[in-house]
Amino acid sequence: MALKITTREVDGVTVAALDGRIVLGEESNALREKIKSLVAEGKKKIVLNMDNITFIDSAGLGTLVALHTTALNAGTTIKLANLTKRVGDLLQVTKLLTVFDVSGSESEAIESFRKAA
Repeated sequence: MALKITTREVDGVTVAALDGRIVLGEESNALREKIKSLVAEGKKKIVLNMDNITFIDSAGLGTLVALHTTALNAGTTIKLANLTKRVGDLLQVTKLLTVFDVSGSESEAIESFRKAA
């Protein structure tokens, strides 16, 4: 099942709604290319809405970390929102919750950008 990525703008924040799995191969590549293109367009605030992510493998985690680093180097902030229990537990076990800015909902993530401004 291919990863579906839908983007939209909300109050100056780019929201990328992810649907499917983030795994080695086409899915990780699609996510990497989409986020890199958003960064290249000059988007500085990106929220990855992950409420429809059903599975992430180690390559998917690597992709998220790489995108986080790429974004930081370009002056862009990526926040994660709506983690499923499974994905949240995975980020907890791998200690990646300390790396990512995670919000309980998309609106909380968007609001956190406003508060930081």
